[in-house]
Amino acid sequence: MEKEYNAREVEEKWLKLWNEEMYYFDWNSKKPHYIIDTPPPYPTGSFHLGNALNWCYIDFIARYKRMKGYEVMFPQGWDCHGLPTEVKVEEIYGISKNISREEFRRLCREFTMKNIEKMKNTMKRLGFSIDWSKEYITMFPEYYTKTQLSFIKMYKKGLIYKDYHPVVFCPRCQTTIALAEIEYRKGKTKLNYIKFGDDVIIATTRPELIPACVAIAVHPEDERYKNLIGRNVEIPLFKYKVPIIADEDVDPEFGTGIVMICTFGDKQDVRWWKKHNLPLRAILNKDGRLNELAGKYKGLKTGEARERILEDLEKEGRLIRQEEIEQNVGVCWRCKTPVEIIAEDQWFVKVEKEKIIENAKKIKWIPEHMLQRLIDWVESMEWDWVISRQRIFATPIPIWYCKKCGEIVVAEEDWLPVDPTKDLPKKPCPRCGSYEFEGETDVLDTWMDSSITPLVICGWPNLKEYPTHLRPQGHDIIRTWAFYTILRSLALVDEVPWYEIVINGMVLGEDGRKMSKSLGNVISPEEIIENYGADALRQWVATGVIGEDLAFSWKEIKSAYRFEQKFWSIVRFATLHLKEKPKFEFLRDVDKWILSKLMRLVKEVDEYMNEYRFDKALKAIRSFTWYEFADNYLEIVKNRLYSGSEEEKNPARFTIYKVIEILTRLLAPITPFLAEECWHRIHEAMGIEVESVHLQRYPEFDENLIDEDAERRGELIKEIVVAVRRFKHEKGLALNAPLKSIKIFVPIEIDTRDVAGALNSKVEILMDMPNIEVRIKRLKPKFGIIGPMFKDKAKELVKAVEELSDDEKLKLFEGKTIVISLDGREIEIKPEWFDVEIEKFVRGENVEVLETANTIVLVEV
Repeated sequence: MEKEYNAREVEEKWLKLWNEEMYYFDWNSKKPHYIIDTPPPYPTGSFHLGNALNWCYIDFIARYKRMKGYEVMFPQGWDCHGLPTEVKVEEIYGISKNISREEFRRLCREFTMKNIEKMKNTMKRLGFSIDWSKEYITMFPEYYTKTQLSFIKMYKKGLIYKDYHPVVFCPRCQTTIALAEIEYRKGKTKLNYIKFGDDVIIATTRPELIPACVAIAVHPEDERYKNLIGRNVEIPLFKYKVPIIADEDVDPEFGTGIVMICTFGDKQDVRWWKKHNLPLRAILNKDGRLNELAGKYKGLKTGEARERILEDLEKEGRLIRQEEIEQNVGVCWRCKTPVEIIAEDQWFVKVEKEKIIENAKKIKWIPEHMLQRLIDWVESMEWDWVISRQRIFATPIPIWYCKKCGEIVVAEEDWLPVDPTKDLPKKPCPRCGSYEFEGETDVLDTWMDSSITPLVICGWPNLKEYPTHLRPQGHDIIRTWAFYTILRSLALVDEVPWYEIVINGMVLGEDGRKMSKSLGNVISPEEIIENYGADALRQWVATGVIGEDLAFSWKEIKSAYRFEQKFWSIVRFATLHLKEKPKFEFLRDVDKWILSKLMRLVKEVDEYMNEYRFDKALKAIRSFTWYEFADNYLEIVKNRLYSGSEEEKNPARFTIYKVIEILTRLLAPITPFLAEECWHRIHEAMGIEVESVHLQRYPEFDENLIDEDAERRGELIKEIVVAVRRFKHEKGLALNAPLKSIKIFVPIEIDTRDVAGALNSKVEILMDMPNIEVRIKRLKPKFGIIGPMFKDKAKELVKAVEELSDDEKLKLFEGKTIVISLDGREIEIKPEWFDVEIEKFVRGENVEVLETANTIVLVEV
């Protein structure tokens, strides 16, 4: 074997040699099934480090479950529709959606397929054991047919409806977005104090919405304004009157305690509008400009209107003062444009809050506290899920409107897939018999596609098995993907979609901040792979804790790579001694010791993997491999391997093979490339042909190999060897330098063959405890303490202490005080004034005494 491990070369080798069919899922398999509802990412073309984190976790689970004997489905989909793709295509080609629908869709499809290919290449390079035969692409008819089918079934159940209602609208993307798609950004703005009437002063951050004001509100218990309730007040600049009403939701502490209700400034305005049955004054067009209700401000964007209105209010003496405040502004999750609330005809999905929360509790959430995030979101929703979008590249809504009578005509299931902008119903209007229809031009929210992924991978509408076993996803999409999927699964099959949901955190830069190009802290998976290989990246991911954010660290990547080099060196050493499969016979103390500890490791790691504690599993494997196996066991048995008889060599060979093949299988889910290469190298050395390590069973705990007595003896042998090797190092001796003699007192009998071999010296076991005595080797005064206290007498004091007997000096070591005479004065010397260095000895013998936790070793150089 080569001395250095070449990760890139090995990884590229196995990417070519692996047969992807070994990961294919078979519905007819007799093994217990384990189905993963894998996230379908947006095909941006960049499989970033956050993606890598999530998919590494998924792959750890998939590979582990496969080796545990499960028939694992690890599919991969692509969520192609919606704003991310459209916005990018508009940027690339410098176009808008106003070109022909077909041409725009074609450009979107081409862009998407190129990006899918790029991302697939990165995913394969990272060694993910994906079943590519189960790949799905939401923009293809075979998938979006099922999205349309789900729409029809939910419509017939009364769970989808069309209504004129306030919705969140993005002026840049020219479409509605769901409540869950709003992001909030902190910023600063002006709070403007505006005089409406002589005794009505309102503080608002949005004076541009004054023409949308339909009422003024005060808190009913606010003594300052009780006399205002029931009056009307004139709206400045616009000369129409609105009522002053009372409502408990008004905050008397904000501004002046008087607020204007506008249709619509925010979600609170919507609540008040509904509660008090107020009129609607919609002043915003879809392009974010004011309409004719804004009078002379018509055609201005909101920011422009704000400045003009404030100027005019100041001219009229109505702008009393301004103050700067912080505020959270709702922006579109894609383009980051501030969103507005407008009233429109839109399609909605009913949100049955109690049913969703009740069923979400049936799912096992990992970490458990993530369930509360879903509950908080559901309880905070102001209105139902708006699912219609005014875009093009998305699943068409399978609806027509009769031109004659206005009847809504829904497609029948056997007509699917349909595009109502091109296709016509195959039957006349059921209400008036007309054949003239207008197709729905709105399309479905992309979450309508991705929220049925567990159903689709299980064969819906003809389900083969359900629920799925696992949903792995990020905590940032609990309120979207997790929420919508639970909602849709309950609506369509009255079942939760998964038994478990595992929530991962986000990747942070090395500076602890969210990765961002503008901050310059972005690292790509490709950069890591280029320098250290995929397995190093996968190990770094495994150091994270499920549910918690993980900061990227080059230090961790390098540490991971060093471990790969260490493991390679271990395997390389083993291949020098393994020419055939060794037999299980004549095991010595240290052989039994390491095998017993190995079994404890197997049990521990298996439990950690089953609990998704990959960080603890990897730490345990690394620690055992590096310290117990390499630094201790191999060093102890080397002499036996090189100089022992065949009877002595064989148990060491067997033990080394057993440990390496088990460690390789333990590592396989986390470092698939390293494990595969080492698995083949170790067996090739013995002339054994084997299948992929990924087709092997995960190591199982063998209670027969647990030997507590051997563990005690092995730990004693380790203690002795470590202590003497440390002694040699401190004395400047070579580690293989022979010593005149080594005498050991141990509480129980041990096998001295490996001790003598490891230390290259004769070893004698002492039957009786040697009489160890202690003497002072050196007293080191702390002049930082003594100097200020005794000044020019400090040296005399130190000399007087040094002239004391060893017995007196030992009192300082024991923490006692001693008394000396200095210039006729008695001085009490305290232990903290000196560093005391001692040495232990056996009277009458020329030996060095080494003490470990459980043994005494007498060394003669």
